[in-house]
Amino acid sequence: MTLTEEQVRYVADLANLRLSESEVVKMTHDLGSILTYIEQLNELDTASVPPMTQVLFEGDETATLREDIPHVSLTNAEALANAPASGAGYFKVPKVIDRS
Repeated sequence: MTLTEEQVRYVADLANLRLSESEVVKMTHDLGSILTYIEQLNELDTASVPPMTQVLFEGDETATLREDIPHVSLTNAEALANAPASGAGYFKVPKVIDRS
């Protein structure tokens, strides 16, 4: 599948990424290669392949790898103890999406 540089810039903008011209060229090639490979995978006939719920062993739909044993969770104070910034019982983080 062929992507245009404009499409790559559009996707980068949606992800709030700033790409240089050389990065746009590289991403255009790399993403195009990935999409071409996915197209090849979509051509495979998987009609006779049964769906799997767990790739590691046979099991039912809710199969897990370990017993689900409840344990004591961190308190709010413990969770926030090493946070660079916190307030009102929450982590404070810098604003990451600014579309101004």
